[in-house]
Amino acid sequence: MLALRGGLVALPLLGLGAGFAAQGLGHPEAAALAWSLATLAVLAVLLVQVATSLARGDVGLDLVALLSMGGALALSQPLAGAVIALMYAGGQSLEAYAAGRAGRAMTALIARQPRTALREETGAEGVRVHEVPLSALAPGDRILVRAGDVLPVDGRVAAGRAVLDLSSLTGESLPASFAAGTAVLSGSLNVGQAFTLLAERRAEESTYAGIVRLVEAARAAKAPMARLADRYGLVFLVVTLVLAGGAWAAAGDPLRALAVLVVATPCPLILAVPVALVSGLSRAARRGILVKGGGALETLAKVEILVVDKTGTLTHGRARLKSVAALPPFGEEEALHLAASLDQASAHPIARALVEAAKARGLRLASPSAVTEVPGDGVIGLVEGRRVSAGGPRLMRAQGIAFPSQQTGGDPAGRDAAATILVAVDGRPAAILSFADPLRRDGAAILAALRECGIARIVLATGDRRAVAEALTAGLPIDAVAADLDPADKTQVVVAERLRGAVMMVGDGINDAPALAAADLGVALGARGAAAAAEAADVVLLVDSLAPLPEAIRIARKARTIALQSVLAGLGLSLAGMVAAALGALTPVQGALVQEAIDVAVILNAMRALSGPGADQGADTGPPAA
Repeated sequence: MLALRGGLVALPLLGLGAGFAAQGLGHPEAAALAWSLATLAVLAVLLVQVATSLARGDVGLDLVALLSMGGALALSQPLAGAVIALMYAGGQSLEAYAAGRAGRAMTALIARQPRTALREETGAEGVRVHEVPLSALAPGDRILVRAGDVLPVDGRVAAGRAVLDLSSLTGESLPASFAAGTAVLSGSLNVGQAFTLLAERRAEESTYAGIVRLVEAARAAKAPMARLADRYGLVFLVVTLVLAGGAWAAAGDPLRALAVLVVATPCPLILAVPVALVSGLSRAARRGILVKGGGALETLAKVEILVVDKTGTLTHGRARLKSVAALPPFGEEEALHLAASLDQASAHPIARALVEAAKARGLRLASPSAVTEVPGDGVIGLVEGRRVSAGGPRLMRAQGIAFPSQQTGGDPAGRDAAATILVAVDGRPAAILSFADPLRRDGAAILAALRECGIARIVLATGDRRAVAEALTAGLPIDAVAADLDPADKTQVVVAERLRGAVMMVGDGINDAPALAAADLGVALGARGAAAAAEAADVVLLVDSLAPLPEAIRIARKARTIALQSVLAGLGLSLAGMVAAALGALTPVQGALVQEAIDVAVILNAMRALSGPGADQGADTGPPAA
């Protein structure tokens, strides 16, 4: 359809040129014929479009263009008809260009999706590489990624070091380096040497395929503002017909009515709104912000209240060792060394955090033996000939090991800890380890930026204990804390906040999906977040950070403001021109030229939504956490 609109302008141009040439050679009849044929060509295309719209139940403003061109031919005004046809086709072509430019970033995301991959296969002749379609890839496949290739699936670097350009996913302009064993995202571009990728997901389940689906859904969605423009368009159509009919009746001259119709063709309502909104969607996509259609963009521009999850959103979602309280006669390093050595045998996230902390302190860990893991309670085993236990109070009680009550129940240093691990050695209490999920370094600055963007109220909604949540948010610009919540409770918090105004909910986990769906606008955090959260959300941030959110709000508000400006200014100028035409101040040809100037101004103004500080640079958000 866009190609048809773009090419339509050639027909009246040829007709006008041929007509003026014939007129110059003294053949007015031939000139009139050329102009009439040019008008008829555009009129035929327009007739099909109007009939298709009417069949769908849409009474569009293209009907005004149909009446004006038909009226010009009926009133023996072939030159006016050809000019009207050129102006209408020019407006359509300009809209097609603007929409095409605005959607270029979203189109690029889809166009760069790979279709095949180089799979390594082991046979009698050794390892060979075969090109296979993406649908043939399965988890566990080893894929050769050449320099310049786009990663076809999510996976891990199996061999070599990967240097990847993540700009299409995150907006980050600088390449990032990933060592062997590091997780990497599909859609990233290999800008370094070739490496081997170990697939972890099928192509249709990978990050980039999900992004492409979101983009296609965003392009298909029609914004409430666009639907509102359609309703206003009906009013504008009625006003146009009444004004044209009144001018004809008052002056007794049908050319007055024709001039009114011409000035109304095409209408700023059908040009400005979609161009401004698609421009906003495109600019957001370049910044690593996927907005699912113009409706979501409009809602984003109007949100007043933020309900935000804690784990993985304000925090990194990964526990870190906060403190070690050694109990005599054990020393801090001794207790940490024994506990971390034992926890090497556990896959629990807290165990991994403990091992990482011990290694970061330079401790050399020993190999554990005779390890028994009690799910939900902890781990017991031998380290360097000593019996070590690491876990919760229930594990210690089961072994008859009594820790000092003041430390296990009320140590101020541990009240705000996300988790507390007790360590015993040879049946004696050895240490109390406190773990926390710390606030992201940019958390306070981002919340302050959201305030500056017009967010009037910020509510933290978390499943963690209140003491943990309040300690984490002390000093932050947060108005209320709701803690100890399950998914249903989070949803109720969102529903209650909606009574105060438009609510935006931000989360990243499966447990956040119901609350995201209940909010006026749901925002899912991170390209590697839960699929359920991304599906329920209206906006997906393609980095594991809130950093792009203030920019997303600014883009949305600018796009909406520009759309309204364009509509109001364009309608005002069009109505003024229609009144002038009704009074006989404009001929049909002059009216067409005036309206074309209005349309050009309206579309150029709407395209301002593409621009802004840093519009074409990558967002300073960094690569997603591996």
